[in-house]
Amino acid sequence: MSSELGSALKQLEQVLLDKATALRLAMACLLGGGHLLIEDLPGMGKTTLSAALARTLGLSFRRVQFTADMLPADLLGVNIFDPASKGFEFHPGPIFCQLLLADEINRASPKTQSALLEAMAEHQISLDGTTHPLPDPFFVVATQNPMEQSGTFPLPESQLDRFMMRLSLGYPDQDAEKRLLKGDHRADDLDQLSACLTPDQLAALQQQVQRVAATDAVLDYLLDLVACSRRPEMDCAPLSPRASRALLAAARAWALLSGRNYLVPDDVQAVFPSVAEHRLRAGQHTDGSMRSQLILEQVNPIR
Repeated sequence: MSSELGSALKQLEQVLLDKATALRLAMACLLGGGHLLIEDLPGMGKTTLSAALARTLGLSFRRVQFTADMLPADLLGVNIFDPASKGFEFHPGPIFCQLLLADEINRASPKTQSALLEAMAEHQISLDGTTHPLPDPFFVVATQNPMEQSGTFPLPESQLDRFMMRLSLGYPDQDAEKRLLKGDHRADDLDQLSACLTPDQLAALQQQVQRVAATDAVLDYLLDLVACSRRPEMDCAPLSPRASRALLAAARAWALLSGRNYLVPDDVQAVFPSVAEHRLRAGQHTDGSMRSQLILEQVNPIR
């Protein structure tokens, strides 16, 4: 692992205590060029993590609070007629940033949620017949509350599949929560966090991720996991080819964070639940975590 990456993770661990694995997965997601969905109860640090990631990675950051009455134009922008030029002028919305925090994304209507699809897939938006490119890099970090809470709309399968990973932070252990109460953290002074990476350094690391070597044996193991999800007896939404690519990119990023330039089966296993669970859960069943664990148990990494 590079010294810059090590410094970035160390700083993030000072913000969110007792969450080293979740922070490393979040970093792997962004290094792999993916978008991140964080699902948990209110007050668990979802928004704090998103803001800390933007500060630590040196990215321009915008936070948008999704609500039931939010319209796509509130996110994308709008064309306004200018009497002086006698033409329409585009006024960009908050989506024009390098890291967009879509806070409580499942409180917005499906129409507003779908406004993110083109942006997440192609890093551009189309408005009134004109295409507007988004900044590079462009990441979406979305938070959502559990579906059983009131006032939420389920994310459609096509939207879920755009997120490379889904994380759940969970409760800290008692020692970490005691440190939180004593103020032994940096969650309250995010503005004072230093940028451990520049966008150019981040782009270079993303290129390194793409060069992490994957042997045929490891690729076969990865594809065996995907194929297992497609068996009728699994009774779940099967993983798509987009999921296969996301799994490979995430595993490569995890290998880079582990200080290696080659993949091993452990890398695939480490990221598989975060990459697969929200996709497996998109079917009729409700527990993607059980399905992902079952798949890992049924597929042997050594043929």
